[in-house]
Amino acid sequence: MGSVNVTINSRQFRIGCEDGQEQHIGKLATDFDALINDLRGRIGEVGDARLTIMAALTVADELSEAIKRVRAAEDELAALKEARIASVDRSQATQAAVVAAFNAAAERLEGIARKLNQGLGQPTIAVG
Repeated sequence: MGSVNVTINSRQFRIGCEDGQEQHIGKLATDFDALINDLRGRIGEVGDARLTIMAALTVADELSEAIKRVRAAEDELAALKEARIASVDRSQATQAAVVAAFNAAAERLEGIARKLNQGLGQPTIAVG
């Protein structure tokens, strides 16, 4: 188990963490300390507990907004996947219709060629 020393609101804390997470925890602590210093600069001295609560609520609000954005992005991605599937289905149906139309046209042309050949009394001309 690893640990890291961090400074938040001018106080040192030793934080336990998983091995290899020390740098990440240090960065989180640095960001949180910057937020506390920013809040102190905007609202003045209000006491450590209140300042920490305000910073925690600010982080919770940012997390809540990030979760909303992620959920919206997931919903959009799901809709795009559904649209892609529908598009593929339409494309396959269109391709099948085009193939059927070409086959029907070829059969009609062969029928016309047979009738023409019979009407002329000539041997049949192979089409296709």
